[in-house]
Amino acid sequence: MYARRRHIYFAMMGTCIGLFVLAWGVVRLWSVPAAVAMCVVAMLIPPVAAMVANRRGPEDRWWDDPSGDPQSDEWWDELDGKKPPRS
Repeated sequence: MYARRRHIYFAMMGTCIGLFVLAWGVVRLWSVPAAVAMCVVAMLIPPVAAMVANRRGPEDRWWDDPSGDPQSDEWWDELDGKKPPRS
């Protein structure tokens, strides 16, 4: 899944760069407002691309990873029902 998210991210960022280059290299010769509109659209793509790239999928088990603090991990295991309560 990570590879798919990475490919989508790079496709979106490539589209963003392509819009900027086309806007100011080609479209501005015919219509400056259209070139500005293309840049506004291109400006919105990077935040969306970052959200797509950093999204967690159902197969990503990040919440099960130990934190490194044995006391905290033991406490969370107890809360999740993985271990019996301490006496």
